[in-house]
Amino acid sequence: MNDKIAINRVTNANVYMNGNSLLGRAEEVELPQVKHKMAEHKALGMVGTAEFFAGVDKMEAKIKWTSFYIEVLRSAVHPFKTVQLQTRSSLETYTGQGRTTEVPVMVMMTAAFKEFPLGSFKQHEPVVVDTALSVYYAAMEIDKQQIFEIDVLNNIYKVAGDDVLATYRLNIGA
Repeated sequence: MNDKIAINRVTNANVYMNGNSLLGRAEEVELPQVKHKMAEHKALGMVGTAEFFAGVDKMEAKIKWTSFYIEVLRSAVHPFKTVQLQTRSSLETYTGQGRTTEVPVMVMMTAAFKEFPLGSFKQHEPVVVDTALSVYYAAMEIDKQQIFEIDVLNNIYKVAGDDVLATYRLNIGA
């Protein structure tokens, strides 16, 4: 029987910083958004205007922590150090036969904390700390298959293993 509907779900994750598990310490992770910069082109003789790829916009991530954690604080307040972040989750696929597959999803990032508010204190409520990060490198794998890899400081942009900037780097002598 060939099912026509397959539903993918990710409902939980774990965060790793510099290789160390932070299981249960992050309440929410907002991963970076890959946003292409597009340059407008218009010229005589063209019936319209077109936009073309001109680079990748800055990438940012946010993490909401459930409290103060020394290893996070020490990394967050250093303005010149980056951290290696990884989120790991499980992608479940459901069909008419129930859950049919479960594969790993990994997002890797190199980032620098750009803000680390110290939270607010309220009686009988936990301190929640929201952090923002500038992301210089991001990559995603699903079931050990590369989805993308972007390294803005090394002019790397790969999609499913295809290096889409290889010719560009060659042309500029990099």
